[in-house]
Amino acid sequence: MDKKEEDFLKKLLLTFKIEAKEHLSAINEGLINLEKSSPEKETDLIETIFREAHSLKGAARSVNLKEIESLCQSMENIFASLKRKECAASPQLFDVLHRAADCVSKLISGEQEINISERKNINEVINLESVLMGVPIQKQQIEKEPKKKELIQSIPLTETVRISTAKLDSILFQAEEMLSVKLSASQRAAQLQEIGASFAVWKKEWTKIQPDIRVLAGDIQHKQENEKLLAFFNSNHDFIKSLETRLILIAKSAENDNRQFGGMVDNLLEDMKKVLMLPFSSVLGAFPKLARDLSHESGKEVELLIEGEDIEIDRRILDEMKDPLIHLLRNCIDHGIEKPDERRLKKKPPCGTIRFALTSRDGSKIEIVVSDDGAGINASLVKSAAIKRGILSLEEAGKLSEQESFPLIFRSGISTSPIITEISGRGLGLAIVREKVEKLNGIVSFETQADIGTTFRIIVPLTLATFRGLLVQVKDQLFVLPAANVERALRISSGEIRTVENLETISLNGEILSLVRLGNVLELPGKSSLDMITQIVILGSEAKHIAFVVDDILHEQEILVKSMGKLLSRVRNIAGATVFGSGRVVPILNVHDLMKSAVKTAPIKKPAVTETEAKRNTILVVEDSITSRTLLVNILETAGYDVKTTVDGLDAFTALQNQEFDLVVSDVDMPEMNGFELTAKIRADKNLSEMPVVLVTALESREHKERGIKVGANAYIVKSSFDQSNLLEIIRRLI
Repeated sequence: MDKKEEDFLKKLLLTFKIEAKEHLSAINEGLINLEKSSPEKETDLIETIFREAHSLKGAARSVNLKEIESLCQSMENIFASLKRKECAASPQLFDVLHRAADCVSKLISGEQEINISERKNINEVINLESVLMGVPIQKQQIEKEPKKKELIQSIPLTETVRISTAKLDSILFQAEEMLSVKLSASQRAAQLQEIGASFAVWKKEWTKIQPDIRVLAGDIQHKQENEKLLAFFNSNHDFIKSLETRLILIAKSAENDNRQFGGMVDNLLEDMKKVLMLPFSSVLGAFPKLARDLSHESGKEVELLIEGEDIEIDRRILDEMKDPLIHLLRNCIDHGIEKPDERRLKKKPPCGTIRFALTSRDGSKIEIVVSDDGAGINASLVKSAAIKRGILSLEEAGKLSEQESFPLIFRSGISTSPIITEISGRGLGLAIVREKVEKLNGIVSFETQADIGTTFRIIVPLTLATFRGLLVQVKDQLFVLPAANVERALRISSGEIRTVENLETISLNGEILSLVRLGNVLELPGKSSLDMITQIVILGSEAKHIAFVVDDILHEQEILVKSMGKLLSRVRNIAGATVFGSGRVVPILNVHDLMKSAVKTAPIKKPAVTETEAKRNTILVVEDSITSRTLLVNILETAGYDVKTTVDGLDAFTALQNQEFDLVVSDVDMPEMNGFELTAKIRADKNLSEMPVVLVTALESREHKERGIKVGANAYIVKSSFDQSNLLEIIRRLI
């Protein structure tokens, strides 16, 4: 194949991927709807999915992707059989179809590594006779291309165009840069106005000196010299008046140009924002399938309701919010929704409900509410996790109320899961949610009630390009505070400041607020001024409010955010920068960092584990396979642990009676005594009951994981997704 053909094939495959993802998204959405549909809607849904599979098959054939073509052909066979009422839809059939769609997705993305389980899924779909309850599908040609009148009408080609997002981003970036030029032009127009205003001062002084000039003109003794001087004064006066007239005309012209240019820039930027605005459905469209997969895996019944998914938002924000929303969905299913039997005991419907509701706020923000009707968050478990991680001491935990302990769930490492698996229990999900939302200058909060459910509220801007900011001055330096986080700006007298436990406070609307000096928080050199009148800005984040003292509050204005580059991607207390029309660079403050920096009491930290201390930790490895045993020993010894091995549970329990260990890593399927039995025996022994146990096994079904939880394992790692860094991270958390 020559270079030209190779380049053509690459372009063709790229086009296929874009088209295929659209077809696959429609197939997944159709399967979810079909599974929940009423009998009268089934025919239309089957027809829709049938056509999408048919179109995807044709596209795959055009680029010679035989495996995708075969899968689509088999899916067509199923839908043809369903259309002819030769078989009935069943949960087992839907499971196979969803697995088939997953395999197609992997093949489309170009993943070459299809594991044994996935290969089995592919073969199962391609040989579908056994799936359809023993009803054979006739090996016949699927219906030919539908007639033109039956085709779903599409938007005319002339109204749409495919263009890479990189090119669109480049155009948007240049449009955003024009906002900086607009601000600069506005600054120049203002400067011309100021210069024009200065002529009023000149006129005033000229009026004052005119009597003296007249006296001078009447001096007979120096008449000749005075006439020259008078002529100069008159000429100077006429020149300055002419200069004033010209300046006024230029200033008016500059103001007019600035108005027109500003309107053009605003319209261009607004249109460019609309180009890159996407509906939330472009992300949430995959969530019903994700909810289905997660609920089936955890043995729960879940209905996902989505409201307001047509609201459009900046694609860059949408990209950043995808992971947090997935984490929240996973959190609702893993930790919130109970299993059907448990829900029945609580007199709840066996199927739990998770709701995603999106609404616009103030035209510049969007509120995302994620709620479930599950068990709620257990404050005692949150406190226990915080104590275990060294974030709280027992004494500090005892002083915290339920409401005060709930915000700890956003701390990294805090998890109420009874067991660590490859998808949950590490306490990172909600920490990632907060980090991502804060990065977007957003706010996240939540409410929870036992057995009623939990509601998370996220407020983020509609666009990343600009926002309203409050300009403040601290020790001769300017800073911008995001207006979204400013609760109030006001002046107070020094007599209103009270000292409580060596901390300055103020009382506002009956609430006592901590008072800190922004210059001290930012560690700026010099002393803060202590005036009789103090200017303060009250900032709010995560239901906390703190009053910050500033030297001056200037004004609120539109701010264009500038990145500070990779080398300064994460500077404490700084979120970015903006450039004013004068060319001055002004930092934009990170409110969430400021709130943390303002807190005087630092959390108790666990001392760092040195290499010498790590080597004193001894781990017992229980594994009957010599290959797996050798692998585990090498990983653990390389990480600095002392390791002892046994080949079955009985041997391991004897070793535990005779020697002290810090942790047990065990297989499950072993002779004499399996890993479940060993874990249960360890938990029943009063001397060993607190011993951390990590199960590393090939058994990946939900039933086996649940049994692992029941017998008291601390972590459950499936060998098919084994990662040594994952194992070491879990061990570090448990020891």
